[in-house]
Amino acid sequence: MPDSSPQPASITARVSRPQLLLGLIGAGIQLSRTPAMHEAEGAAQGFNTLYRLIDLDQLRLGPDALPELLTAAERMGFSGLNITYPCKQEVIPHLHELSDEARELGAVNTVVLREGRRIGHNTDASGFAESFRRQLPGVPLGRAVQLGAGGAGAAVAHAALRLGAGQLHLFDQDPARAEALAASLVARFGPGRAQAGGELKAALAAADGLIHATPTGTAEHPGLPLPAEWLHPALWVAEIVYFPLETALLRAARALGCRTAHGGGMAVFQAADAFRHFTRREPDAARMTETFLSFDR
Repeated sequence: MPDSSPQPASITARVSRPQLLLGLIGAGIQLSRTPAMHEAEGAAQGFNTLYRLIDLDQLRLGPDALPELLTAAERMGFSGLNITYPCKQEVIPHLHELSDEARELGAVNTVVLREGRRIGHNTDASGFAESFRRQLPGVPLGRAVQLGAGGAGAAVAHAALRLGAGQLHLFDQDPARAEALAASLVARFGPGRAQAGGELKAALAAADGLIHATPTGTAEHPGLPLPAEWLHPALWVAEIVYFPLETALLRAARALGCRTAHGGGMAVFQAADAFRHFTRREPDAARMTETFLSFDR
């Protein structure tokens, strides 16, 4: 016979709460702090939240598996997915709709699954912009140098020009990629707002700030993205790498007295914006920051 005994109140409460199933698709994502931020924020807002890592490396899959993974997520009742390297561009053909931001950047890091439709968003640019405003208020924005012109680099570059950077000088290991990004920025923001290539040392000497948007400095790619002696005290330095939170670049910059912004800010605010898309609820960014920083205690 069925057990009719009273159930503990905590179990009843969990069962009655709305379900929120989310995930992250990408390669080498086991150290991501995104699951903890979403699960903690979801729980605080009354959701029974589960966030799954869909690691292409562990599954021995590539971006060509995206159609299968998206279909599986829909069938399993996922509300949405975050998308990271190497799938931010590759996911676009498999979506029904793009936000203006995602279309402009040509990259998606957030997919909302709702009513049989896949809607792509990009929260990298807004996440970087909010982090920059909070960590580097009042810095001069006349000239900035950016290292990295990939998917995240494109979002950060757009954010930098929206923040008011007068000119952005782009460098990338693939010069053609930097040239293409510069051309797209000029087309949108006007002549002279962006350029690519040239001498990095000379560009830094004339710059107000440095934006770092490459994987150098991560646990997998330790080290500096440029010679430390090319930095100077008048530079501000904004980092997008967040693991570790203090990269070799930030240590070198702080030793010179540079104002700095760590990559954790972008990680938190892009996650907060994604949570808003997934749930249509306003996230508590301070609470998500607390969850993020708890990893470093």
